[in-house]
Amino acid sequence: MTIVQLKYIVAVDTYRHFALAAEKCYVSQPTMSMQIQKAEEEIGAKIFDRSKQPVIPTELGTELIEQARKILSEVELLDHMVQIRLSVISGQLRIGIIPTLAPYLLPLFIKPFTTKYPRVKLIISEHTTEMMTSSLISGKIDIGILATPLQQAGIKEYPLFYEKLLAYVSKNNGSDKKNYILAKDIDPKKLWLLEEGHCFRSQIMNLCALKHSIDGEGQFIYESGSIETLRRMIDINDGITIIPELATINMNEEQMSQVRYFAEPSPVREISIVVHRDYIKKKLIAIVSEEIMLCLPENVRANINSNTIPVTQST
Repeated sequence: MTIVQLKYIVAVDTYRHFALAAEKCYVSQPTMSMQIQKAEEEIGAKIFDRSKQPVIPTELGTELIEQARKILSEVELLDHMVQIRLSVISGQLRIGIIPTLAPYLLPLFIKPFTTKYPRVKLIISEHTTEMMTSSLISGKIDIGILATPLQQAGIKEYPLFYEKLLAYVSKNNGSDKKNYILAKDIDPKKLWLLEEGHCFRSQIMNLCALKHSIDGEGQFIYESGSIETLRRMIDINDGITIIPELATINMNEEQMSQVRYFAEPSPVREISIVVHRDYIKKKLIAIVSEEIMLCLPENVRANINSNTIPVTQST
């Protein structure tokens, strides 16, 4: 079998759909199907059970795919070694990033990185934490940028920076008279949260010592998938929400007047690069880490991990 055939076989196993796998490999479906069929003819057995939807590997196919992933990993390592030796960084890098970080970090990071490394093609997608770890393990993405620690088997974490959590309050909220607040100052009845599935939601609930069943009598909770939506709702309604520090970068003076810092030690979230334990491009991890740190505001780089708010895995 050829390296190309192995790549196609692994792609079909990853996406469990021939058309989608072909799209991700930038080839036509007939081309991919023909190459996999040739591989099956060479070994004299089926690699995939095409009668199932989604497509699943046969028993032999499962063993073959596991070995194919190892071979492709070694080929990738060889290519990476040559690039490092020649001081040429190129290729495709698939990055997953959590939605509560993407709109603030990516505008700082993308242009400097692509200018410095024009031969690297970035493919970036937003994922929840659960989606991210699953995509790393299945090989759909190469690295993730998200809140940690996760302490999940098969995942390696490389901490990048610590981002303060801040309160954003409405102008007629009781907290607007204070320069610094405590978590206990936050009225759960006035707290506006992200919807289920966001790790930032779980960190807010941990910070404010809230239970998962917080929709008790008399409480109003507006759930959104976007921090910016929550912030805009706060602007015209009574209430309070928690925002990450990078969300303040482009705020105007009036908006900053509604931001409140927590009393020291300030709560922070740990942001890390995460990869599958078998990911071999450590130099690329170092490069991405360095470029992210260079683009961050000095006040964020200066934060320490004295009060890291944990991420709850169930969310």
